[in-house]
Amino acid sequence: QVQLAESGGGLVQAGRSLRLSCVGSGLPASTYAMGWFRQAPGEERKFVAVINWTGSIYYADFVKDRFTISRDAAKNTVHLQMNSLKPEDTAVYYCNADSQGDGRTNRYFGQGTQVTVSS
Repeated sequence: QVQLAESGGGLVQAGRSLRLSCVGSGLPASTYAMGWFRQAPGEERKFVAVINWTGSIYYADFVKDRFTISRDAAKNTVHLQMNSLKPEDTAVYYCNADSQGDGRTNRYFGQGTQVTVSS
């Protein structure tokens, strides 16, 4: 059973930093990427960042130059360093893992961690 456990969320003032972590367990051998999505109240869940096992990294435009994703392969852990936080970064942040199976991509999500940025 796939489990993704996020941690590190909280309440911070604008301009400050937070570091989110996600530990994966039970991941299929075909897992090839982990990343982060976020969902603000009343909005759809949006892509934030992803790191592939090949080392490729992609960010949403709204977090480029502020957020950094990294991976500790030995610990099945992905981190999201968030700097220069803005009130509009307030959202529930979800860790995700992608694997290949039956000719399709399977996407898993954690339960999420709340990030609140005050102005």
